[in-house]
Amino acid sequence: MRIEVLYPEICNLFGELGNIRCLKESMPEAEIIETHIKDKPRFLDEDVNLVYMGTMTERSQIMVIEALKPYKDRIKDRIHEGLPMLVTGNAIEVFGKDIIEDDVKVTEGIGLFNFESRRSSIHRVNHLYVGDFKVSDTEVIKVAGFKSLFGYAYGPAFECKLFDTVLGYGANEEIKEEGIRCHNFMATYLTGPLLILNPPFAQWLMREIMGAKDAVPAHYEAAMEAYNYRIEEYLRPGKGFIYH
Repeated sequence: MRIEVLYPEICNLFGELGNIRCLKESMPEAEIIETHIKDKPRFLDEDVNLVYMGTMTERSQIMVIEALKPYKDRIKDRIHEGLPMLVTGNAIEVFGKDIIEDDVKVTEGIGLFNFESRRSSIHRVNHLYVGDFKVSDTEVIKVAGFKSLFGYAYGPAFECKLFDTVLGYGANEEIKEEGIRCHNFMATYLTGPLLILNPPFAQWLMREIMGAKDAVPAHYEAAMEAYNYRIEEYLRPGKGFIYH
């Protein structure tokens, strides 16, 4: 079992490395590969069971795009080969087309998915989120989390959604579709330790995508108790979900 973490020194803005700790504690035999910003990603030429990248600053986004852009075609091939990837927070924007701030294009993404990101330099939106994740035609699990962002994303790429929004906004204020799912590539704007907060999703990821058929999330009973309470609390009538 091999897990590659892209750029942990700059892609951990909201404690996203907690996701890797969750996987390591759940699968102690797993090898964690840390790929730093000057390194060539190992997944381009080697087999790994998961590639993970988390939230970063806006300045770091440009560094990450520059680091990955030379490998655009190879990354596209690997995604279509079924390479498992999980991307959280604004790391999703790295894989889109343009990043626009205050109506001015800041940079181009690597352009693997057809959407653009539009953000404000001064207006941050923070909100709770609950979505439905479709495991199969007959099974759906709830995913809870938190978003903290300066804007939204627009484009047809979100037709291949990761989650159906129950509480909060989707990729933007006008749609319920959140994130992107393409083969085993999964990207969401949710920040922080997503896998710790959502043991059902973590277990599905480990068993069905990473191939660890008997894996159970670490501290499962306590994690499930917190997860069930969180879902109930977030969806409590009159709770509200936006925090400024």
